[in-house]
Amino acid sequence: MEYKKNDLLTVTIEDMGHDGEGIGKVDGYTVFVKDAVIGDTVSAKIMKAKKNYGYARLMEILEPSADRVEPLCPYARQCGGCQIQALSYEKQLEYKENKIRNNLMRIGGFTSEELPMEPIIGMDDPFHYRNKAQFPVGYDKEGNLITGFYAGRTHSIISNRRCYLGVEINEKILDIVLKHMEQYQVTAYDENTGKGLVRHVLIRYGFQSKEIMVCLVVNGNHIPQVGKLVEELRKIDGMTSITLNVNRERTNVILGREIKLLWGPPYITDTIGNVKYQISPLSFYQVNPVQTEKLYGKALEFAGLTGNETVWDIYCGIGTISLFLAQKAKQVYGVEIVPAAIEDARRNAALNNICNAEFYVGKAEEVLPAYYEEYAKNHPGENARADVIVVDPPRKGCEESVLKTMVRMKPERIVYVSCDSATLARDLKWLCENGYEITRVVGCDMFPETVHVETVVGLQRKDT
Repeated sequence: MEYKKNDLLTVTIEDMGHDGEGIGKVDGYTVFVKDAVIGDTVSAKIMKAKKNYGYARLMEILEPSADRVEPLCPYARQCGGCQIQALSYEKQLEYKENKIRNNLMRIGGFTSEELPMEPIIGMDDPFHYRNKAQFPVGYDKEGNLITGFYAGRTHSIISNRRCYLGVEINEKILDIVLKHMEQYQVTAYDENTGKGLVRHVLIRYGFQSKEIMVCLVVNGNHIPQVGKLVEELRKIDGMTSITLNVNRERTNVILGREIKLLWGPPYITDTIGNVKYQISPLSFYQVNPVQTEKLYGKALEFAGLTGNETVWDIYCGIGTISLFLAQKAKQVYGVEIVPAAIEDARRNAALNNICNAEFYVGKAEEVLPAYYEEYAKNHPGENARADVIVVDPPRKGCEESVLKTMVRMKPERIVYVSCDSATLARDLKWLCENGYEITRVVGCDMFPETVHVETVVGLQRKDT
């Protein structure tokens, strides 16, 4: 049967898609319903109809799933931040584990016997876990200053200063900033006109150190009466660093390149395990410190280091994994394209008195092959070796030239940390066609209440 736009259907949800949307069938016609969860029976209105499937809006929950819970946040359905807050946490973990397994089987072509999956690593408390939040500032229809988060797939701001994924102090900081803006007629940026001053408020919080950073992203060089704002913010316990970030571009990229220090050092310090990190407003740093420690612990375990290994950490960021590995390896080399991140990595190595980690700036797909060729030239008859290679690439996965060079360097083990199990599956397929086999797979829930999940995979060279 074929349906058309505005048709009202009763659907029982049997599955959930990659973005957390409910999936059900009516007379063989597949319907995708955002905000519905497995086990719901719902009334849904078709918004977009194709021949064999349609996208529908949830109109009413006729019979709630046994796994449906009341979201903590009243804005959960409108906001783009949490996609599956209405699903019990136990079922969220099951959904994510299935997502990893299905991608590895469907895209990677692996059988379930070839996937030694361990139980996903969940959280005891799946809320208030984010150590970083970026709040856009704007106006509502009445012209009042607001801040919050963008509604799903839009740039219209939902006014909400209390996000249940962030730390509770965020709300107090936003109250102070908006009160200052109202008091001194400081304008908010308007994306449509490119006018107005304050674009975003970036807040970082050190879970171990309890240090707080506030960075105001502005379309200009200063904020009126900024001394008074700094004075108010400094009253908050743990306030450590207050900066301005200058972003005058007509862009939806949040941060500009220039940082102006208003008060305190230009960074906060935090620890993961027993490694200390300095984090600046521009640093990439994992947003869930509790789970990061578990994730890196698994990566270290899968690397199987004894103290004699040469390890390459590709896409190393500010050296978070590199410095973790350096405690157990003979020598670690990190590669990262962002120069500021490599400066952070070198500074973090010095901060921890780690002398066996070296860092290279550049694209992994250029640095690694160049190193390999250079080594062969300077050491006739020898090839550049790595005992273990750890990769933690961006969402798009590894470039093929990186995979090729990795295989040429013949590491005994490869540890692949991934934030996207679809590109992970593609890359694992390539590695397993070129001399490697999967020994361990585990999911780690870094982003509860959302559809995102991290995966760590251990691979072994077949001829060792």
